[in-house]
Amino acid sequence: MRIILLGPPGAGKGTYASRLTVILGIPHISTGDIVREEIKAQTKLGNEIKEYSDKGELVPDDIIIKLLARRLRKPCCEKGFILDGFPRTARQAEALDGISKVDLVINLNVPDKIIIQRLSNRLTCKKCGAIYNKLTLKPKKDTVCDECSSGLYQREDDKPKVIQERLDVYRKKTEPLVEWYKKKRLLKDVHCDDMMIPPEVVVEKIKVIIDASRKQGFPRNLTK
Repeated sequence: MRIILLGPPGAGKGTYASRLTVILGIPHISTGDIVREEIKAQTKLGNEIKEYSDKGELVPDDIIIKLLARRLRKPCCEKGFILDGFPRTARQAEALDGISKVDLVINLNVPDKIIIQRLSNRLTCKKCGAIYNKLTLKPKKDTVCDECSSGLYQREDDKPKVIQERLDVYRKKTEPLVEWYKKKRLLKDVHCDDMMIPPEVVVEKIKVIIDASRKQGFPRNLTK
């Protein structure tokens, strides 16, 4: 089962994927995590990526696609995967078609006002990257990570003005993928119009869609 979680920044893709990976027994793959691991390992490619990062430039698609293809060839992905943060553009979607089949695309529909409120209250662990929210997912101790006891902070791109800019970029570059996957009959919408709905409720909605798709059979013939 090969699943893509599609949605704007702050829609909850990482939160839901981290829960679905346990339920479904398939890996949660974030291209952001892959890039960070490569840099940390100080490989030749990792050092090249770091040069782009240090300059504040986006890592070229060719490098991201190469890393993703290598990750999807690992044995743990034989039964499927959950992709979070990829594809972001039509070009990336075309490249993914050449790497792997896709069985289902979950499109998370969340109003901008909820996303801005959610992200502006988000806290991230400086060490392990765990994510919390001052309104909906509070740490046990203020500003301290439950997982590793390190400090929590607010990312610069989680401030309202920057969030709106990120949403504008998403609408322009990534949202067209909704129609792309609709034409392939792979896309299912999940709506979340209430910020206080627990993640487990949304995960259950996604699981219902996955179970229904399994019974109906994925339209594999429409993917490369």
